[in-house]
Formats: sequence, structure tokens, C-alpha cells
Amino acid sequence: MSKRDYYEVLGVSRDASQEEIKKAYRKLARKYHPDANKDDPDAEAKFKEISEAYAVLSDPDRRRQYDQFGHAGPTGQGFGFEDFNWQDFANFSGFGDIFDMIFGTGGRYRTGPQRGRDLRVEMEIAFEEAAFGVEKEITIPRVETCDTCGGSGAAPGTSPKTCPECGGRGQVSFAQQTSFGRFVQTRPCHRCGGRGQIVEVLCHTCHGSGRVEKRRRIKVRIPAGVDDGSRLRLAGEGEAGSRGGPPGDLYVYIRVRPHKIFEREGNNVVMELPITFAQAALGDEVEVPTLDGKSKFRIPEGTQTGTVFRLRGRGIPYLNGHGRGDQHVRVRVVTPRKLSDKQKKLLLEFAKLSGEQLSSQEKSFFKKMKDAFGG
Repeated sequence: MSKRDYYEVLGVSRDASQEEIKKAYRKLARKYHPDANKDDPDAEAKFKEISEAYAVLSDPDRRRQYDQFGHAGPTGQGFGFEDFNWQDFANFSGFGDIFDMIFGTGGRYRTGPQRGRDLRVEMEIAFEEAAFGVEKEITIPRVETCDTCGGSGAAPGTSPKTCPECGGRGQVSFAQQTSFGRFVQTRPCHRCGGRGQIVEVLCHTCHGSGRVEKRRRIKVRIPAGVDDGSRLRLAGEGEAGSRGGPPGDLYVYIRVRPHKIFEREGNNVVMELPITFAQAALGDEVEVPTLDGKSKFRIPEGTQTGTVFRLRGRGIPYLNGHGRGDQHVRVRVVTPRKLSDKQKKLLLEFAKLSGEQLSSQEKSFFKKMKDAFGG
């Protein structure tokens, strides 16, 4: 099967700069790397093809030879990639920086301390608890450092030994000579599995892993003023690290249960207060619930539906700050649904005294009442 043109493989023009070639390869390598496409049977072949094209076009001498002689090369024997697999390309000198940018590993294997995994948990709290803060206790499953071996994986009284195969590096290197130069390849040590150490007598608790699964009770302090969707970070409360690495963090996502009366708008609390027509017209002193208990305030004469009264400092405390928001009380005048004959007579008399003319051709009294008071 004939090979595709290297420029076509990378999707660049024949006069593309080295930076354009590098950028094109980086994009394609991220897309087709076999480790990131385990379910794609064609990924390895595609990755080898683009890596071969990059290996030639990224080298000025080989690129010049390719432009002059094509895939056959100056010797007619090609460029020496026929027997290479994709792992070989990942370890070629010059490819490491590319892989560092794409995967953060450069094709190399981590053998040092590894940070533990972060954990996430959701917590539901009441409206008042979000307003004033609360301390809760949660139970989470997580991986912790084994107490028996202290994370070494070795049985008490013993300790891990440096791997004689890799000398503690966790990886081994060997050279391969090709028609266009000598390439050094690096792979994880098969004897220690990339750890750099060998445990001869395994810990009976963790069986050599250095970590165990536990359920841990943790106290979480919810600060006053948190809102629905807030995120708290508990440093070091995630899973234990490996090989002496630091633990991860625990992230607590807050969900606030809706309140039956109050709604939150920023740091203000909003509620609706139903009042009668008489209270709205004549004024009254009313009692309303607040986050701090009941509070009284005066409704003036002639109050209309939709009027908002403000109770200063009765809202939500500012998160990690000083002071509080306000409570807004929105008034709704309630139109009576059923009236006695005496009530109807008095309201008709009131309407006449107000200069209203009632007739069968006009709107009904109840319709006017609804229009007047927003019922």
C-alpha cells in the first residue's frame, strides 16, 4: 500500500514553517494518540503515520531529502520507520517536549510522589443554616495511607529496596540504531512496574499498595452567607497520595433547600405579605416573620398592592464580610371572595360616597374591586 504524502498527512503546505508543522502534529497527536483512543482500532496506525511524517518534516535535513527523493529517501531504502510501533515514536529524542505539552508526561513515566485524588460531595442545608452558618458532620469513603506500613507497602520490620534493574529510576533506557541515526527509547521498568522500588515482604493490611479504603467522619464548617451552589474546599481531606505524595482536597458543594416564606435576592430576603382592604385603606401595625424572629412595622393609610417595605439589616450576612442585607416585604391587598349582605350594603354605600356610579351596564362591583386592588 503506497504511503500518503507527508505534507498531506499533517495537513500543511509544502512551504509550511517548522512552527506550523509542529502545531499541526501536536493537534493530530492529541487526537489520535492510542492511549486516548483505546476503543479506536485505527488510532495506532493513524498515530504512527502522523508521527512518521513529523519525524521527517521536523528535521531540516530529512525534509530536504524528502522533498528531493520522496518516500524512498536518498538511499532508496526509505527513512527507516517500517518496523517501528507507536511506543517507539513516543520515546524518540525530540518528541518528549511535544508529549509534555499534549499529555503532561512527555512519554515518560512518573516514578516520584503522586498527589492524591480530589473528592467531591454534595450537602443539603436549610435556608436559615445558609444564612447564619452551621457546622455539619459528614461521612465519606476515601483511600488513606496504611497505618500499618506508613504507606511503604512493606511489612512491619522491613522496608522497600531499590530496584536493581533500574537503579530506582522506575524506567529503563536503551538505544536503537536506524538508518538515519541513533535513538534512545525509555520504557517503564518491568521488574518494579515503574515504582523504582521492590517490596519483598508485603504489608498484610494493604497488601503492598501502601493505601487502604476507609470511611472517615469529617466536620465541615459552613460559613454564614453561603448560597445555593457554593463550593467549599477542605485542603488535604481528599484521598491519600502515593509514594509519599500529598493528599488531595475535598470539595463540598452546597445545596440550599427552598424556604416556605422567604426568597433570596443577593443578600436580601424577600417575602410577600397579604393584607386586607381595610388594613390597606386605614393603615395598621402588622407583625411579620424574619430570620431573627417576629418583627412589627407600620403600614400607612392608602397602601397599594405591590408596595415594598424595607426592614434594614434583617437579610443575609455578607459572606466573609461585615453587615447584612435587608428584608423586603412586598404587600398584596387581598380582595374578599365572599361578602355578607351587610358587607355588600356597606361597600355599596362606600362606593356612592366615593362618587362611583354602579349600574347593570357598568362593570360589576366585584370586577371593580379586583381592578382597583389588584385581586
